Amino acid sequence: MPERMIEQFMEMVRIDSESGNEGKMIDYLLKEFAKIGASVAKDSYGNMIAKLPAKGCENKEPVLLSCHADTVKPGVGIEPIIENGVIRSEGNTILGADDKAGIAEMLEALRVAEVRPPIEVAISRQEEVGLLGVKNLDYSKLTAKKGFLLDNDTLDTIVIGGPSYFTIDVTIKGKAAHAGMEPEKGINAIQAASNAISKLKLGRLDHETTANVGIINGGMVRNGVPESVTFLAECRSLDHSKAEKLADEMKTIISKEVESYGATSEIKIENMCKAVSISENSPVVKVSKKALKKVGIEATTTFITGFTDASIYNNHGIEMSVVGIGARLEHSLDEHIYIDDMKKALIMIVELLRLSAE
Repeated sequence: MPERMIEQFMEMVRIDSESGNEGKMIDYLLKEFAKIGASVAKDSYGNMIAKLPAKGCENKEPVLLSCHADTVKPGVGIEPIIENGVIRSEGNTILGADDKAGIAEMLEALRVAEVRPPIEVAISRQEEVGLLGVKNLDYSKLTAKKGFLLDNDTLDTIVIGGPSYFTIDVTIKGKAAHAGMEPEKGINAIQAASNAISKLKLGRLDHETTANVGIINGGMVRNGVPESVTFLAECRSLDHSKAEKLADEMKTIISKEVESYGATSEIKIENMCKAVSISENSPVVKVSKKALKKVGIEATTTFITGFTDASIYNNHGIEMSVVGIGARLEHSLDEHIYIDDMKKALIMIVELLRLSAE
């Protein structure tokens, strides 16, 4: 029932679950999935895994459905309101439709679907801070080789590829000195960092490649030449070799520019996930398109330079299509979702299950 789904969604977004603090949300979901007849468990990382038997069909391979339990900040004290068929947050928080709308839609679909193959469900932790949950998921507990990630925003696109993602953590060491009495004896780490950052190519570099510096910290007092600065950068591309080359180029530029100021740098680069794509003709994509036609949507496939849990699943040999849940303006205080879109997503998921059982 759509009304039950909406009520449950409103209930779930009131459960605080910023990344790293998803415990209450996972515990809530363990109970809710048990209520619909699933066997439920947590793996050693705290991800939830649930399994349900087939319904209305026999001898079918299992299908994986997945969402994530965490939200971005600010996600504490969310109070949802409904205005003219739209659900949004009442206060200065996100709504949390990303990805709790997907979870609510999944639960309701599993309740009402008359036909489904054996289902495996994975609800991951810490997706928003580097896909940490799915990276640490106990894959020995899963047997499905195909499935659907309910974590795209728009219903009219199906994500079939994601980028390689590199984090670049930089620590710069200069030399402390009194800024008024003897500044010439110091080496300003903030200035060295600023010079290095100014030389980096940032933003959208081409249709499949981006780079960014998102955080910088340094200095202790106004009248001191700062000795230490850290900043966090990233780059990503749908072409793995291009992302790898860009990360190396950024490291070289930072090191060179910092040294030109007489400072030193320590640069740590980590490849968080590798670019992956699935064919437009893969069974999960075909099923996704057919299911969306049920609600009058002619969906198109797309590649994104954002990343989802599907990248990790696909790297583990589980072919995952990423379908929409209807959320809009995620990761912002203006995040909202139309009730009509949630209803369409529900119908779509029910149809995904029916088609997967054929």
